[in-house]
This record gives sequence, C-alpha cells and structure tokens, in this order.
Amino acid sequence: MRNLLLSVATVLMAGAAVAAPAQSAQLPKGAAHNIVLVHGAFVDQTSWQPVADILTKKGYNVTLVENPLTSLAADVDATKQALAKQNGKTVLVGHSWGGVVITQAGDDPKVSALVYVSAFAPDVGQSLAILAQSGPATEGGAAIHPDEKGNLYIDPKVFPSAVAADLPPEIAESLANHQLPLNHTAFEAPVDTAAWHDKPTFYVISTKDKVIAPEVQNIFAERMKAQTTEVAGSHASLVVHAKEVAAVIEKAALVK
Repeated sequence: MRNLLLSVATVLMAGAAVAAPAQSAQLPKGAAHNIVLVHGAFVDQTSWQPVADILTKKGYNVTLVENPLTSLAADVDATKQALAKQNGKTVLVGHSWGGVVITQAGDDPKVSALVYVSAFAPDVGQSLAILAQSGPATEGGAAIHPDEKGNLYIDPKVFPSAVAADLPPEIAESLANHQLPLNHTAFEAPVDTAAWHDKPTFYVISTKDKVIAPEVQNIFAERMKAQTTEVAGSHASLVVHAKEVAAVIEKAALVK
C-alpha cells in the first residue's frame, strides 16, 4: 500500500514539483510550525504524502500518523503519541474516518486548530455508524461490507468510482484491491470528546464526494462553525487537490 500511494503522489505531483520554484523555509511569524496528518479507513498514511510534501517544502514539521484501524481507541492513541512528540503549536488534520479520530484526540493543549478534509465530524456520543445514517445515501457508503472477521471494506468493484473517480483508473483499481480494513468496533464506537467545540476549525468540502455526501459535509461544517473551502474533487481530494488542501492547512496554522 505504501509504495502504491507513493506512486500516486509521484504521478500527480511530478509536473508541479519540477516546475515550481524553490519555497522559502521561513514560516510566517506566529504560525504553528507543526502539522499532524491523520488518514482515513481503507488506506494508509501515505494518502497524505502529496500534502505533506508541499508543507514540508515550505518549512513545516509534518508528521503522518499511522492508524492501526483496529479501534477508535487505538487510532486516537496513535494520534496522541504523535502529538506528544510535537514542540509547540500544532495543526491537527483528519481525512474521512480520520475526522472521528481528531475529534477525540484534538483536545490536546498543543492543538491550535483542527482541519477536516472530506471527513466525518461527530459530536459527543456519536459514532461513525450514527453519522453514516445521516443525510443522503452514497454509492461508497452503500458499498461498505464486513468480512467474516468483522473487518470493513469497500466493495472493490465500486471503490474506483465511489472513492477515487478522479485518480487514474489503474491506480484507483489497485487501491481498491489493496485496502486496509477498518475493524467494525471502530465503526460503532462513540466519541466522548468533541474538540471542535473549543478549537478553531476548518473544513474542506469535496463537492464530488461519493462516500460522504457534500450536503452532509456542509452539515458537519456548519455545526462546527468551521471556515469552509470547496474543492471540485472526489473523496480522494486530499491527493488530487493537494495544493488547495495544503493552503487551508496553512491558513489554520496562522490562527492565534
């Protein structure tokens, strides 16, 4: 999975990386220097690599959390371990399932802002299972099924069109066939903390998302009173629209 997603980043970012001028490593005065990126279900942390590369070149200290995807508690613990290693203000960012994780883990005093990217955003007492029932049904949501061990996957035949319609077809198909499962207990576990109540919050809405309906993303963003940005991308917008996503994270880094 790691090599596959790194190849996605290479394919999509190669032209921009070669053409772009060298970036200054001097960050704006007062900006949070640390960015912690939390990935969603079915993929690993390298789904964030295009965004991480942009931010690293600009001088940010970027950490990619490797979620075990075995439970909400385990993923929150992995994120808290990453936060414990940060020195100073930190922007915590989550994609998809990662939004549930940062909602629970984001009460850390180092976290200066939260960024949700095509992400679930529960309130206290809500689980991913509850959130998945809200709003219009989606092609991707309907295609999530458990195996005999209770691990959740997206039907590989549906994955390319539902999750990654704007990625090259061969890459989307490979991702579909190399999914990392999310344990059903994570799907059912409610959060007991909602950090967005007390933290400045930003939300990147993917207007062509077929996993979390854009209407539902808007509901999440409005409830959190988040600053919103729209990108015309699929659920994989963190890869395809990495430049726009990185720009929102930089904006969050400037929060006082």
